[in-house]
Amino acid sequence: MTAHVLNATPATVHWGYFDHDLAPVLEVRSGDLVQIQALTHHAGDAPDLLMDGGIEEVFEAVTDRGPGPHLLTGPIALEGARVGDVLQVEILALDARLPYGSNLAGHWGHLYEDFHKERVTIFELDLQAMSARALFAYDWAATPLVEHPGVVVAPGSVQRVQALAGVRVPLRPHLGTMGLAPAGAGRHSSVPPGAHGGNIDNWRIGAGARMLYPVQVAGGLLSVGDPHVSQGDGEVSGTALEASLTGLLRLTLRRDLELSTPLLETPHELLVHGFGDSLDEAMHAATRLMLELLGSRFALSRDDAYAFMSVAVDFTVTQVVDGRQGVHARIDKRCFAFAGSS
Repeated sequence: MTAHVLNATPATVHWGYFDHDLAPVLEVRSGDLVQIQALTHHAGDAPDLLMDGGIEEVFEAVTDRGPGPHLLTGPIALEGARVGDVLQVEILALDARLPYGSNLAGHWGHLYEDFHKERVTIFELDLQAMSARALFAYDWAATPLVEHPGVVVAPGSVQRVQALAGVRVPLRPHLGTMGLAPAGAGRHSSVPPGAHGGNIDNWRIGAGARMLYPVQVAGGLLSVGDPHVSQGDGEVSGTALEASLTGLLRLTLRRDLELSTPLLETPHELLVHGFGDSLDEAMHAATRLMLELLGSRFALSRDDAYAFMSVAVDFTVTQVVDGRQGVHARIDKRCFAFAGSS
């Protein structure tokens, strides 16, 4: 096992897309550790709080952006990974880089038509108590709409007002966007999630969990970004509590599994994610994926799996703001006496 350090610099990030033609910035072997920096693309919402010298350098130097908004560190190639393999990413630790975060209620938010404006709320993080409180908020006016990633809002250019007085938010550090290079050619926006993973936005993808991804191109080519310190299921305003994180990951090549879509595993749970143009489509996809998992992992017949899903599986809206809407299905592994780790 080798430990690597991958800092987020202009040479190691790509802004807004996955692309299998990107050259890897790091190559590792199965079982290696990677300490990796993930930068929030919302650092410009309050640059006096959310930026340090390294983040400023990335914002100034990386001008090739889009079509999505997310800053991604990578890609990382796993030696020997080939199409049909599974790349296991264990998240061993996630630590905040700076004790501040931002939430943007964007025009893609679920209730934008009720508000007809975009609004930023800046939070201060208490990393010992693992909670956050709002410092201030302001209505977005830097551009007509938040459509160009990486806009820097000068502190004196907006009126900062009090917000969420007396309210504390529990912290749930996690990676909103993490995934492999898709098989299809060209740039793939970082916004919609898919079989490659990407912008899944499930707050359970944090320390102690592991993600398993089907490899679609040689080397896998893992990229990590969109770090969050908290989020509710649904992510209804358009974003989570966005803040830069430093993570410790272990990457392992698996050839004892067959997966068609990413699988999330926590110490006691297994979760699959369904996506679709509507919540109905996402729910159908999650249901069928769970049906498949219960058969392959726990040897349940389709009839038994269908009954089990109705009495013991939780189906929850992951997000409704990423183009393709998401539903995740969760089972408690302790329901099965023979349940083990993947």
